[in-house]
Amino acid sequence: MKKITGIKAISFDADGTLWDFEKVRLHSLSLTLTKLETIDSVAANRLTIDRMMETAERVFGELNGKGARHEEIRLAAFKQTLVEVGRSDDTLAAYLTEFYLKHRYNDIELFEDVRPTLKALKSRYKIGVVSNGNSYPDKCGLADTFQYIVFSQDYGIDKPDPRLFHVALDKAGCTAQEMLHIGDSLKNDVIGAAGAGMKSVWLNRQKNKSEPEIKVEYEIQSLTELLDIL
Repeated sequence: MKKITGIKAISFDADGTLWDFEKVRLHSLSLTLTKLETIDSVAANRLTIDRMMETAERVFGELNGKGARHEEIRLAAFKQTLVEVGRSDDTLAAYLTEFYLKHRYNDIELFEDVRPTLKALKSRYKIGVVSNGNSYPDKCGLADTFQYIVFSQDYGIDKPDPRLFHVALDKAGCTAQEMLHIGDSLKNDVIGAAGAGMKSVWLNRQKNKSEPEIKVEYEIQSLTELLDIL
């Protein structure tokens, strides 16, 4: 694999790239459902994790991009969840949201390759985050690690919209040719970065097959491989 040169800044996707988002989401929902059993067993017995996820995804689809922050959408999802099982209780929904978010952040486990790679890169590049999620680095064990952070909810723009990457370029103070983006999503990260005129690296931890219509210039299975190609 040829070396990547001329780079001054590196942006990282967060969920799925720096930590296993699906794992911590399922873990947090499981704990929340267990907690609900001690508060309202009737509501808990009418729910499953799959049903909670289905409701949350539906509410997210309805509210995302309309000015609501992810925490507000999560609250709306718990409210709707309780409504759908006939146990409407906004106070309980607020409590469940707080409980869920506590574990959603506190129980995140970074992939093993994250800390050593970021430590090695930080002295050589401006590193930052460009994410459609709301996993704040300071709540996820990475305080004071990044020099710029761009969340889609703050701008009303989701990846792969290149405008979100343009925000990162402005924050990093570099040109598109000087920034490299790393992420696990072909659509959001590879296509998004290309649309902004940036190079990208597809982090393919699961060894998934690429899609023929998507041009992948660089592919790695561990973040530590970045140190070999930069």
